[in-house]
Amino acid sequence: MSKIAAFIFSCAELLLLVSCRSAKLDTTSALSAEAAKAATSPQVTLPPAYLITPMQVLQSDNYSEGVAVDRKGNLYFSQTKAGTITVLAADGTRRLWAQVPGANGHKIMPDGTHIVAAQNSVVQLDASGKLLAVVAKEFNGKPLVYPNDVTIDPQGGFYFTDSGDGNTQNPTGKVYYVDQAGKLNQIATGIAYANGLVLTADRKHLFVAESNRNRILVYDVLSPGQVGRQKVFAELPVKQGEQIANQPDGMCLDAMGNLYVAHYGMRQVEVLNPEGQIIRRYASGNLTTSDCAFGGPNLDHLFVTGGVETGNGKGGLFRLDLGVPGLDIRPKQ
Repeated sequence: MSKIAAFIFSCAELLLLVSCRSAKLDTTSALSAEAAKAATSPQVTLPPAYLITPMQVLQSDNYSEGVAVDRKGNLYFSQTKAGTITVLAADGTRRLWAQVPGANGHKIMPDGTHIVAAQNSVVQLDASGKLLAVVAKEFNGKPLVYPNDVTIDPQGGFYFTDSGDGNTQNPTGKVYYVDQAGKLNQIATGIAYANGLVLTADRKHLFVAESNRNRILVYDVLSPGQVGRQKVFAELPVKQGEQIANQPDGMCLDAMGNLYVAHYGMRQVEVLNPEGQIIRRYASGNLTTSDCAFGGPNLDHLFVTGGVETGNGKGGLFRLDLGVPGLDIRPKQ
């Protein structure tokens, strides 16, 4: 080997060593940064059930449903039998916001319009409660039976349940998806009373309450409006003592991915972790608990609707001060 060749080889070897050392330092720095980030991330723990007492915010004339909140602090709830939606402002004043026959589940779209499951239909309202459109009332020529609840796809569409007739032997509950252009697609069938539903923050999983089998189903979302096969996420506790039913109803998520289930007839909201294990059972205030949503100035109060006793009596809106941030699904404007 000539002196020049030897010199070039030595330089190349030196550069390689420096490069490898630099890469190792970069990897170590990245791991250190991740470790530091994990170490400094706040760990939020759900308070034990015995520390949480549901506080009644108001009592309505009828069983209440469909609780939703906006970024201004307004809270909306439905009275299905009365066909009304009431808004409770941040200052505590309340007023009739809209009249919608059969008003049930209610969510607010990214554009600020409201989607409401109604009598045999799903409707869209503007920010003042005025009817904009009947979004869905039939599929393939067959009328919807009982639209129940709604969950928003941040990309512009939304999912909703049609409970069906509740027959457990031949279940007719369904899930539909309405895309950004307004096209309706049926994505899941054979559910024994399809009720509450919620899309995870990463849009990869769709939870559906199967009321008449007392369980929560989960579907992998393959793409907007397309899901995989039905799987059972969790079997729920059964009624005991003064409890009159065990039917999962409306649901919501917190920022950590825990699922909150309004359990109709149980006077409870149950919290399931991302693995489907029940980690808390909170008293809800309402015997016939119907729905739940996070609200409040810091989005860490859980608001719960339903019937104080049976679904035929007075309705109640209760607040659980959990101190745990909810998943923020409010429109930005």
